[in-house]
Amino acid sequence: MSDFIIFSIDVFASLFIFILAMGLLVVVCFYISDVTQSKQAIRRNYPVIGRFRYFFERQGEFFRQYFFAMDREELPFNRADRSWVYRAAKNVDRTTAFGSTQSLDATGTIMFMNCAFPTLDEEALEPSYVTLGPYCKTPYATNSLFNISGMSFGALSKPAVRALSRGAKLAGCWMNTGEGGLSPYHLEGGADIVFQIGTAKYGVRDELGKLSVDKLQAIAAHQQVKMFEIKMSQGAKPGKGGMLPGAKVTAEIAQIRGIPEGQDSISPNGHPEVKSPADLLDMINKVRDITGKPTGFKAVIGEFAWLETLFAEINKRGIESAPDFITVDSADGGTGAAPQPLMDSVGLPLRESLPLLVDLLKKHGLRERVKVIASGKLIVPSKVAWALALGADFIVSARGHMFSLGCIQAMQCNKDTCPTGITTHNERLQRGLDVTDKAQRVANYNKYIHYGAGLIAHSCGVTSARELARHHVRVVQENGLSEPLDKMYENYQ
Repeated sequence: MSDFIIFSIDVFASLFIFILAMGLLVVVCFYISDVTQSKQAIRRNYPVIGRFRYFFERQGEFFRQYFFAMDREELPFNRADRSWVYRAAKNVDRTTAFGSTQSLDATGTIMFMNCAFPTLDEEALEPSYVTLGPYCKTPYATNSLFNISGMSFGALSKPAVRALSRGAKLAGCWMNTGEGGLSPYHLEGGADIVFQIGTAKYGVRDELGKLSVDKLQAIAAHQQVKMFEIKMSQGAKPGKGGMLPGAKVTAEIAQIRGIPEGQDSISPNGHPEVKSPADLLDMINKVRDITGKPTGFKAVIGEFAWLETLFAEINKRGIESAPDFITVDSADGGTGAAPQPLMDSVGLPLRESLPLLVDLLKKHGLRERVKVIASGKLIVPSKVAWALALGADFIVSARGHMFSLGCIQAMQCNKDTCPTGITTHNERLQRGLDVTDKAQRVANYNKYIHYGAGLIAHSCGVTSARELARHHVRVVQENGLSEPLDKMYENYQ
């Protein structure tokens, strides 16, 4: 027995010395590598030790997210809002205690004006149905206030798209394909589909990259495809086309999009055939005539004189020539890869662009004809209700539904390393996303958005969220006092 103990001690001592020697060898190699390289000054001046800077820099994101950021501080979405989405998706208690963590003094704080005589439960109504495309062969009517915004198969994984499709069907909302074309996984759940036509025409392009009539008709032949959305620009990168890294362009995605496998997929920053408001109307009417279904466009609003020209052209041609809807995206939108200068500094946020669009439509007598869809960080009931009060007919959200799938805001959407399996094609990481469970969470989240927006509406004394108006909302100004939305925007433009 004693011989065995001595032998074990000798083995462990030898192993320790070997590990120590290997560690010293690694340190020496790192030292030589650091002092001889010329790309990083920190490593050259502080060999070996300087490497810890990059390690801590990467870990800082994690520690800020979980330990140091307060509930209302973190960007792009704070912990309080994310936590509400998670609880709603899991169908667990969504109440809070001991007062709000949201400051009511901060400039921009939204406050809904409760009525002295709120709407009683027995007086409350479901949101009314709204019809899009009254001049189409196949109009689309829905009462869903909150829907899934454009996220393409390719940017999202197969199980993520499948879960969203099934969840949308359970919730009774629509699902936008994003610019990556129509996959079998969008159709799988049986949900209503909005097909997005991006600048590269993925899924409806011919050999030259132009719009294919035959492929458009084939897409429209699917009964689930209810509308077509022409994407002019999006919040993450206004003025630049979509970007899908080559590592995500699998054989299947390449086939659906009509592009080469394994190569970076970069869309043009605009539709080559659309150079003016008149050209945009021509394209809208072409798609609508070919498909027979409601057609509109999506854009981030920046310079807006072109909208005046567009609306004047509609009235010149006739009201039937108008887009059936306009999706206005906030400058702070976006889920995927985008250049930081565009994501940070280009375009108007929704608080300016949404009322601007609504008021311009009213000015030109087109408000009833053209439905308005709002997009951009609207992931909780209060933000949805605020957008409805500003004049939106519908709300769409991408990142809210990503959170309902389990997204933890790891901000690795563009790296194919998403730890929750939502934005990666790594099958090992995708295994963590259970389609059946996540589909139910998507439906739960959508349900409680509608419920929460209804709660706010009833508190304000109206029977449903669609009846909310600007006079129901006040916003805190720089002097600490609030001002009603209708007064804030009475001379806006």
